[in-house]
Amino acid sequence: MSVTRPQYDAELKAGLAVVGGVFPPTITPDLIGFMRRSYASPPLEAVMRERGIARQDHVIAGHGGDPIEVSVLRPAGDADRRPCVVYVHSGGLMFGDRFSGADTVLDWVDGMGVVLVTVEYRLAPEFPDPYPREDCYRALEWVAANTVQLGIRRDRILLAGASSGGGIVAGMALAARDRGGPVACGQVLDYPMLDDRGLTASTGQFDGVGVWDRISNETGWTALLGERRGGPDVSPYAAPARAHDLAGLPPAFLDVGAAEIFRDEAIAYADRIWTAGGDAELHVWSGGFHAFDIFAPHTVLSRGMVRTRNAWVEKILLD
Repeated sequence: MSVTRPQYDAELKAGLAVVGGVFPPTITPDLIGFMRRSYASPPLEAVMRERGIARQDHVIAGHGGDPIEVSVLRPAGDADRRPCVVYVHSGGLMFGDRFSGADTVLDWVDGMGVVLVTVEYRLAPEFPDPYPREDCYRALEWVAANTVQLGIRRDRILLAGASSGGGIVAGMALAARDRGGPVACGQVLDYPMLDDRGLTASTGQFDGVGVWDRISNETGWTALLGERRGGPDVSPYAAPARAHDLAGLPPAFLDVGAAEIFRDEAIAYADRIWTAGGDAELHVWSGGFHAFDIFAPHTVLSRGMVRTRNAWVEKILLD
C-alpha cells in the first residue's frame, strides 16, 4: 500500500542522491561500523584558524568517573567572560564525534563571541543508557563549576544539540531541573530524537526514504535501550517525550522538517511545554528532510533555517 507523505523541497530533493552515499536511508545494526567511518567529522583545524577560533582540549570525569574528552572553542586571544554553549553532537546515539555538525554552529563563536564546549560522549550500543546523556550532564556540571577558569558567564550557559544530540539535551534539561543542577538559560533542540515508541504518524510516513527512517530510529533506540525500547521501563531522561511534566524548563527552540519522522514528536514536545506554561519557539520547515541544514547547507531552506536559529540564540545569549 502506498504511503501519502509531504513532498521534499525541490532543491533539497536534488541533493538526496548525494546524501545517500554518506547516510543511507535505512541504518541497521550491521551498518554501525560503516556509519562511524562515513559520519566522522572532517578536520576543522584549518577552518578554525581561518575564522580566528582557538581550541583547548580537556579530559574530565564522565559518567561513573570515567575519563571523557571535551573541547573548548573560543575567539582567539579573547580573555573576557563570554556566554557558553554546551554542544551535543548528532549521530543516532551510535556514531559521530564531538565535532560532528559543529561547523554549522561556528558562527556562534566568531560571530557572537560565544565559548562552545563540545562533548565526546560515549556511544551505544557499547555504552547504553545512561552513558551518553550522563557523560554530557557531567560536562555541563564541569562547565558550571569552572566558569572562571574557562572565561564563561555562569548566567549564560545554553544547551544545544541536533537529532540524537537534541534528545540528549532535552534529557539533560529535565535532569538538571529535577536534580537541582546547573541552570541553563536555554535549550536548542534541532530535529530532536525524543521518543523511543515510534507511534507518530510521521514515523510511519518515512520508511526507507530520506535521511533517518523508521528502521534507523528503531536501530538507534535499541542500541541505547536494548529490550526496554518501547516498553514501560524507559526513563524520561533517555526519552524526553515520556516526561509527565515539562514545567520549569529553560526556554526552548525547536526546529524540524515537515518531511521527516521527528516532525510530530517535536511539535508535540513544544505543545506540551506551552501547556505547562513554558517558553518554546517552534519552526517546522516545509519540504525539509532530517538534518537538511547539515547535509544540504547551500540550499535556500537551510540558509533560512540557520538564520532563524542564530537569531534565537543571539536573543537568548546576548540580550
